Amino acid sequence: MSVRRGVLFDIDGTLVDTSYLHAVSWWQAFRHAGLDVPMARIHRAVGMGAEHLVHEVTDGAADDRLDDLTASHDAVYATYWPALRLLPGARDLVRHCHRAGWVTVLASSASKPEFDVLTRVLDLDDVIDATTSSDDAGSSKPDPDIVQVALDKAGLQPEHAVFVGDAVWDVHASGKVGVRCVGLESGGTSAAELREAGAVATYRDAAELLAQVSESPLSN
Repeated sequence: MSVRRGVLFDIDGTLVDTSYLHAVSWWQAFRHAGLDVPMARIHRAVGMGAEHLVHEVTDGAADDRLDDLTASHDAVYATYWPALRLLPGARDLVRHCHRAGWVTVLASSASKPEFDVLTRVLDLDDVIDATTSSDDAGSSKPDPDIVQVALDKAGLQPEHAVFVGDAVWDVHASGKVGVRCVGLESGGTSAAELREAGAVATYRDAAELLAQVSESPLSN
């Protein structure tokens, strides 16, 4: 009996070039609320769910303002939707994994409206076997809920899955449920930071991973 193998793809910063747009949108949301948070600190927290990000970058001082801050971020971020673009190699990598027999899963903690926009940009519905959004999990990255839901939806065992993401939060979330994580630098996090967090391999972007796929964790 053949083993059912799967690849779980993060989207923001991994397949679609959004990480810095999220940083700017959060920065504007904080400024609107009278909070002066350095953009670099925000960027380092991008990839977390909103509740974790707000807590992280304000040291818990704005936890009670989460809903208003999130709404403000979402309003600013929505203005960038028409400009969203794929990262190099994103679509080709997912299609390659599908052709190679991997179960292909989009494991995102984006809100449902954002997720719908991202999947339209990706245009990969014909090769995606399962998806997650923030509606599917009780807690967001770096908690492992999204990864576990993705495994369950796809019928995968952790040891037979690989997570492809761009943030240390992806590495932490997947590691908590025993899934190996391949880190991409396309979201702005260095290979050294991704490896230190526990990534089993790192690449510049999806295009480099695809070019080296035969020697990567996606080869077995």
